[in-house]
Amino acid sequence: MSEAKSKKPPWLHVIGLGENGLVGIDPSIKELIYNASFVLGPKRLLDRLPTQIDANATQQRVVWQPPFTAMIEQIKQRQGLPTIILASGDPNWFGIGSSLAGQFETGEYVLHPALSSFQLAGAKMRWPLQDVEKISLHGRPAANLIAKLYPGAKILALTSNKNTLKEIGRLLVEQGYENSELTVLENLGGSEEKLECFIASNVADDKISDFYVLAINCIFSPEKTFLPLVPGLPINAYEHDGQITKSQVRAATIASLAPTKGALLWDIGAGSGSVAIEWMRAAEFAKAIAFEKNLTRCKNIELNKEKLGVPGLKIIPGPAIEMLAEQPAPNAIFLGGDVANDLLFEVCWRALLPGGRMVANAVTIESQTALFERQKIHGGDIISIQISSLEYIGSRALMRPSLPVVQWIVSKPIPPQREG
Repeated sequence: MSEAKSKKPPWLHVIGLGENGLVGIDPSIKELIYNASFVLGPKRLLDRLPTQIDANATQQRVVWQPPFTAMIEQIKQRQGLPTIILASGDPNWFGIGSSLAGQFETGEYVLHPALSSFQLAGAKMRWPLQDVEKISLHGRPAANLIAKLYPGAKILALTSNKNTLKEIGRLLVEQGYENSELTVLENLGGSEEKLECFIASNVADDKISDFYVLAINCIFSPEKTFLPLVPGLPINAYEHDGQITKSQVRAATIASLAPTKGALLWDIGAGSGSVAIEWMRAAEFAKAIAFEKNLTRCKNIELNKEKLGVPGLKIIPGPAIEMLAEQPAPNAIFLGGDVANDLLFEVCWRALLPGGRMVANAVTIESQTALFERQKIHGGDIISIQISSLEYIGSRALMRPSLPVVQWIVSKPIPPQREG
């Protein structure tokens, strides 16, 4: 239901506040707060309200109770009653505003943004926001930052507490960015605003509070190996047992899968997890599930996903065909193992969303034959990829070819819409 069609006025208002609380905000916003039956939010923001509101002495103020599911339940318990949520800055930028969209009708609530922490931090650093990478590490693994790193990057990060600084310093050193400049921007826009500067290899969190934005000027060490976000990372970037797609074939595979923002990939027979990992690195908020029956390889995937900055990669151990039905339908599927298994293919094809893409790589005659037979039924393209690498026999150089990989690329048809 759109807001225009909603017959009842909104009962829920999400109000962004800065460090100065109600100072300087619009009088109409103050009225909303004063007249609300309930005001919910973090204690830090509730403490910025006047202790006594004469217009509404019975008002209840409720401190958020994590986890997030409990916070949503606190709101639903007051559905239909005049309720205020207090949020920091812009509630629609890595805030609760984006979460409400899936829980309530648009006509039930209104967002009232203030200046975001990113805007305040960008202004303080003199960094144009259009040129800055922005990420929230509030309640999220610090390893997510890895997918934002590149030489010369400027990053603004929301943080969980003072420990985030030390975690990021360690992570930057591990990734070859030990000389990067870190600026802690505390209590932006408030009377206690403060800036502290550090080098990634020498951070100290004893002088900072739990509420700050972290600005990172990424300086990469030239003697280290840079790992770009584009597909085709070198094989030595991964922990593996030899079961890994070659870099060039992997790059072609990811291109054929065509990752997009927020899309979900099933990686069947994931091996080292390289295809799933590079799918997630290639598009913002992309998701993946790695199915792998070998438990040793599952451990390698765990190591690789943390090291390469995609801690959200889900790993399903065990035979894939027994686990598929319980998982959300994918936008894309990569068949890298057990390719000749017709039952596995049929289950995957049924699960694939209409318009989704399937890519399968085959090396053996049996799996290649299976791909040719499926192509006759479902269409798509078949290509052959062969990589040759420089080798030496004594003093003589030669290009040694690897086994050719047959790749099938197919899109699942979208059913025609019925008229009327």
